[in-house]
Amino acid sequence: MPSFEQCYRAVESRDSRFDGWIYIAVTSTGIYCRPSCPATMPKRQNSRFYATAAAAQEAGFRACRRCLPDAVPGSPEWDLRADVAARAMRLVDDGVVEREGVGGLAARLGYTPRHLGRLLVSELGAGPLALARARRAHTARLLLETTALPITDVAFAAGFGSVRQFNDTIRTVFASTPTEVRQASRRKEPTNGAVVLRLPYRPPYDVDSVWRYLQGRLVPGLEEVDGPTYRRAVQLHHGAAILELTPGDGFVRCALRLDDLRDLGPAAARCRRLLHLDADPAGVAEVLGRDPLLGPLVRARPGLRVPGSVDPFETAVRAVIGQQVSVSAAATVAGRLVTTYADPLAHPSGSLTHTFPTAESLASADRLPMPKARTRTLTALAAGVVRGDLDLSPGADQAEADAALRALPGLGPWTASYVALRGLGDPDAFPGTDLGIRRALVRLGVEDQPQAIAALAERWRPLRSYAAQHLWTHGSAAGLDGGGETGGLGTKNHHEGQAA
Repeated sequence: MPSFEQCYRAVESRDSRFDGWIYIAVTSTGIYCRPSCPATMPKRQNSRFYATAAAAQEAGFRACRRCLPDAVPGSPEWDLRADVAARAMRLVDDGVVEREGVGGLAARLGYTPRHLGRLLVSELGAGPLALARARRAHTARLLLETTALPITDVAFAAGFGSVRQFNDTIRTVFASTPTEVRQASRRKEPTNGAVVLRLPYRPPYDVDSVWRYLQGRLVPGLEEVDGPTYRRAVQLHHGAAILELTPGDGFVRCALRLDDLRDLGPAAARCRRLLHLDADPAGVAEVLGRDPLLGPLVRARPGLRVPGSVDPFETAVRAVIGQQVSVSAAATVAGRLVTTYADPLAHPSGSLTHTFPTAESLASADRLPMPKARTRTLTALAAGVVRGDLDLSPGADQAEADAALRALPGLGPWTASYVALRGLGDPDAFPGTDLGIRRALVRLGVEDQPQAIAALAERWRPLRSYAAQHLWTHGSAAGLDGGGETGGLGTKNHHEGQAA
C-alpha cells in the first residue's frame, strides 16, 4: 500500500490511475469508493484506505452506488507480482475457491489453509473466503444488471451456496436487495442471449496493435474477426463458451455465450488477461521511457500492451508448433489439431466450430501434423500437464513452470520465455534469441550477439516483457523480414535449440 498521504492526494485529485490499486472508505458514511469517485471529498480523519474491495467489505463498508468500485480495472499488482498473494488473487479470479474450497486453493499454493489465510490478511487485508465473496458479489451484480435470469439462477451462477447467502451478501455489499440492484441498472441493451459486460482499462490503450496481433494468428475453427469484433471458442471449467470482444471508449465490450453461467467470472478474468486490461501504461512508460534506446519507442506507443492468453496450455502448444515455421504455417497446423483432437461446439457460431484440444487428448495422440521431434515435444508437454509435473494454471509459480518447461525434450529458452510472457503473464520474460527482437535491435544500432543482447536487457528489468513487445512492434512497423510477428509466436527462421 502507498502511504496515507499518497492515497489521500490521489483521492483529492480524483486520479483515475489509482482505481483498482486502492479503495477509500469513509467512516462517516460507511461507504467505500474508487479514488476517482466524484462524490464529496471526505475529511482525513474519516478516511481509510484498503488494497482490495474485499478488505473494505470485511471492515464493514458497502460499495458506492455512484462509482461502482468493484467495476474498475484490476490492480496491476496481480500481474506484476509473482508472490503467493498475487498467485492467490489470480486463482480466486479463476473461481478456484468456489470449485475446490479454501483447502484446494491452499493446496495449489503449497500452504495450509490457516497459514494462507494469515498471509493474505497481512498482504491484502482479507482472507480467501472474503476475496472469493467479493468476487461472487461482483459477478452477481453483473448478472443482475445484464440478464433477465431469475434471481435464484443468478445466485447459483455467481457461485453462492444458497439463496439466503446470496441475498445477505448483496444487501451487505451494495446496501440493496437483488431486485433493487436489477431495477437500478443503467445499462440496457439488446444481448441476443449473451451476457454483456464492460471490461474497463486504464488509458491509453493501443487497441490497433492488440487487434493486429489477434488477427494475425487466427486459428481456423477456433477464432475469427468480424469487423471490429474478435470472437473465439474456449473450454472453461463447467462447459464451453464463445467470447466476443469489441473495443470501446475506455472499455472493451465483452459478450459471453456460456454453456454454464458458473463460468462467467473465470471467463471475464481470462478476457482481461488476453487483452492485458489491468496493465498500468503510465507506470510502464515512466520506467521504460527513460531508457535511451527504448524511450523513443515507448513515447511513440504509450498504450502498447502485451497480449496474453485465455489458456496458458494452448499458448504453450502453439509456441511449440511455431518453432522454426512462419506464423501462417503455425496457424494452419494448429487448425488441424483443433479439428482433429478438440471437442466440437454443441452450437457452432459463424466459423467457430471447436474449442482447443485438451492436454489429455494431445498426450495420447499418436500422429500429429508436424515433424517427429516436434511431435515428441508436444506430447511430452501435454503429458507433463496431465501428470501434474507442469503447472500452467493462473496461479502457477513462474520459476517452477520455467524449469519444468525447459526440462522437456526439444523445448528451450525461447519457448519457455514465450510461454511465460504470453501464457503466464510474466512481466519480466525476455526471449532474447527471437529473430524479430534481434533484427529490431540491430536496426537500433545494437550488436547482434546473444551476450550483448542479454546484458542490454538487464537494464529493462522488471519490465522486460514490455520491452520485448515494443521491439517486436517496432520491427513490424519497419517491415523487417521475420520481425512482423508482433509477439514472438512462430517467428520465421527462429531456432530453438533441440534439448535432449
